[in-house]
Amino acid sequence: MGRAFEFRKERKLKRWGHMARTFTKLGKEITIAVKQGGPDVTGNPRLRALMAEARAEQMPKENIERAIKKATESKQGDFKEIIYEGFGPFGIAYLVEAATDNNTRTVANVRSYFNKCGGSLGTSGSVSFMFDRKCTFRVKEKEGIDLEELELELIDYGVEELFEQVEVDKDDNETKVIVMYGDPTSYGSIQKYIEENGYELISGGFEQIPNVDLKDVTPEQRATLDKLTGLLEDDEDVTNVYTTLKPEE
Repeated sequence: MGRAFEFRKERKLKRWGHMARTFTKLGKEITIAVKQGGPDVTGNPRLRALMAEARAEQMPKENIERAIKKATESKQGDFKEIIYEGFGPFGIAYLVEAATDNNTRTVANVRSYFNKCGGSLGTSGSVSFMFDRKCTFRVKEKEGIDLEELELELIDYGVEELFEQVEVDKDDNETKVIVMYGDPTSYGSIQKYIEENGYELISGGFEQIPNVDLKDVTPEQRATLDKLTGLLEDDEDVTNVYTTLKPEE
């Protein structure tokens, strides 16, 4: 298994946390996708993937409609996707993705979280070289599928890594899921394969995968880092937080 598998092991355990925050994050991403590609899902593959994810997360229909409407209202401020880079305590690198209509507010908040926990907000390029941006898809596993054969076939579509994981929903129901990673430029071709071959798409998007050795810390140090990560993740403007911290065993 590659780096994406190790990265996913950590993230699937703490996936977004609170339902309300999940809906806020998805709503912003839907608004941005509509602004960039229009409200017609037929010609907007990113929006199609987000709609599938919204259904999987049982996001209320009115929340989805509100996010789409927001993209078409001229009086609404434009959400911009911004990446903040910094270092937490103990030399752990942080890459923070946000969707904000007020960068002044968001950067001030993000800086305050770093300062509060003994870290510092860095400049552009200070840690981004430690991460590789990848497109990622989650689909429901088909009965009797051969993962090795599927991976070989998908290499031609740009998939670099593929593996299976079992996900548990809030009702403790288990679902076998196939996770795929590839170069961001392969997003469209991978999604097209998924849709044309009858796979049920759960989510599709982009993630930052650490390309350096992850750093281990003591339990006490981890508690401080968890506090910083929690402050960042609880901010309404923040959509994703990535670090070079080694997952807890």
